[in-house]
Amino acid sequence: MFERFTLDARLAVVEAQIVAREAGARQIELTDVLAGLARTENGAGLRLLQELGVSREDVLAELDRIRRRGGISDADVAALTEFGIDVEQIVERIEETHGPGALAGGGRRAKRGHIPFAADAKRTMELSLREAVKLGDKHLGQEHLLLALVQQKGPVPDLLAAHGVDYVSVRRLVAQQEAG
Repeated sequence: MFERFTLDARLAVVEAQIVAREAGARQIELTDVLAGLARTENGAGLRLLQELGVSREDVLAELDRIRRRGGISDADVAALTEFGIDVEQIVERIEETHGPGALAGGGRRAKRGHIPFAADAKRTMELSLREAVKLGDKHLGQEHLLLALVQQKGPVPDLLAAHGVDYVSVRRLVAQQEAG
């Protein structure tokens, strides 16, 4: 599959691995894939996000916040708040006891070499290939990765949806760019 990836898609996957390694993660998660897109200079994924009104800084800041909370999305925080659970207070207390970023995962740095994809990140790769086929593209680019990310469930698509980035908006923009 990776032989069909464009250079910027490959760079995004490499960035995702770097993000996961920096976090001490044992596998690449959806948050890492989105961070990889956001961190790739001049990449199609970042351009699409920016055209949809989302900055790199916003994405990276929100991903940091999600990691700090141990992967709990804003939607989950809202639901827990309805039950009287203050997630931010819990995170602060855990960090007081165990140190900053205690819920961010890992703890130890991942070893050098390949870091495997988590199941949802693997599914993103599969969905991105399907998106490329649907669009009749012979390559698999960052635009396909972004289309796949917004189809998943969890903190990443919730983050994007909160900024108005969903499948319909990304698909429409990709189609416009391919037509123009």
